[in-house]
Amino acid sequence: MSVAAEETRAPETAPAHRLRWAALAVLLIAEIMDLLDGTIVNVAGPSIREGVGGGLSTLQWVMAAYSLALAVGLMIGGRLGDILGRKRMFIIGAAGFTAASALCAIAQGPATLIGARLLQGLLGAIMIPQGMGLIRHMFKGKELAAAFGVFGPAMGLAAMAGPLLGGWLVDADLFGTGWRAIFLINLPLGLAVILAGLKLLPEAKLPDSPRLDVLGAILASAGAFLAVYPLVQGREEDWPAWTWISLAASVVVFALLALHQRHRVTKGRDPLIEPGIFRSRAFVSGVLVTTVFFGAMIGVMLVFNLFAQMSLGFDAFDAGLSLAPWSLGTALGAIAGGGLAAKVGRPVLHVGLLVMIGGMLLLWNTLGNLPADPSPWTFALGTGVSGIGMGMVFAPLFSIVLNAVGDREIGSASGVLTSIQQFGGAAGAAGIGTLFFELIGPMDTPSYVPAVRDTMLVCAALLGLVFLLGFLLPRKARADVH
Repeated sequence: MSVAAEETRAPETAPAHRLRWAALAVLLIAEIMDLLDGTIVNVAGPSIREGVGGGLSTLQWVMAAYSLALAVGLMIGGRLGDILGRKRMFIIGAAGFTAASALCAIAQGPATLIGARLLQGLLGAIMIPQGMGLIRHMFKGKELAAAFGVFGPAMGLAAMAGPLLGGWLVDADLFGTGWRAIFLINLPLGLAVILAGLKLLPEAKLPDSPRLDVLGAILASAGAFLAVYPLVQGREEDWPAWTWISLAASVVVFALLALHQRHRVTKGRDPLIEPGIFRSRAFVSGVLVTTVFFGAMIGVMLVFNLFAQMSLGFDAFDAGLSLAPWSLGTALGAIAGGGLAAKVGRPVLHVGLLVMIGGMLLLWNTLGNLPADPSPWTFALGTGVSGIGMGMVFAPLFSIVLNAVGDREIGSASGVLTSIQQFGGAAGAAGIGTLFFELIGPMDTPSYVPAVRDTMLVCAALLGLVFLLGFLLPRKARADVH
């Protein structure tokens, strides 16, 4: 039996953390803060531009800087949890994220705001990966699937609530703060996370902490930047040659990273990313499933939001409200999926995908039979069913994938998995968004309804691909894969 296997088994006999469910709530609030900051800025864009100046490119960078910095830092952030302790890095990340939010709120110019958003993303990349490792540390067996199941409603509610909350905060102009309130809201949330985290979260550190692979960290950051930056910027610039060169270069850099990691292991040195995670069928399959699933999920939400505002004339608040049934459905689906995942395993994921595809076909049908004056609730059946399916996917996916790695590998696995979520989402937004605008045709005679319906079918087909890829996963989560 390998050392990794011994380390994996040891926690199975350790007593469960007494305050684990309260600690889970702390991790969920942090996750919600991260997701809100990825979406809440979108609806405040015009107000931000008016407040700090700058052109459309400035506004785009205010929106994109956070996601880009987050994607670049996640793999390093996950490994820092292995080295310095997950609780410590979570608290440092949360404190830095909160401070960066304050800097965003007081920014007087576009350069300061963009810099603060980059800082927010980097510190979020330290905070977020610790959550999965801490959950693996606190929960075992059936409770682990239930804990990951709770992430479904949290992610769904945060993603949908961002536009609603952002629109309300800007319109309310609380105490004359205007758009700055979308960042100020992080201050009480962040303070609560820090104080509760200090009290409730367990210490989770490897007995023989590895050293940081500095060259590996540089290569990982460079590869992530080269992969994500063109996806963020490419559609706005009509995919010039440099975007494809950058994507190709990212493949080369990641190949160099893989060779470097293998070399360090051969020499008996600690790698940035434990190569053992890629020997796990469950983990590699999970990476494929996560990439395509998050690409389809983020893509369909983006396109529907654009359609609601550009074609139906909804404001940002009503566009967000039209996706509220999706949030509720996600919560319900995750509750059901979390309870079943521990008993049934992978079939819950497959049922969830079929339900989600069915919901998108209902949405496709509704879009083909729109009333003369559609409201945000016109789409409730399709979005609600889609949300239920999405919620059912989360618990079995994360529990199967993260149960397949040992304790020494959980930091690497969490960093890679959260990076893949960012990459998949960015690729989905770029690719599916580009397809939608191509299908619209000339803007003087746009074909919005046929474009959004065809895009929905493409997203449903991508979910069908996820369904097939799902058979590569083990039927149930296992902690003794190594």
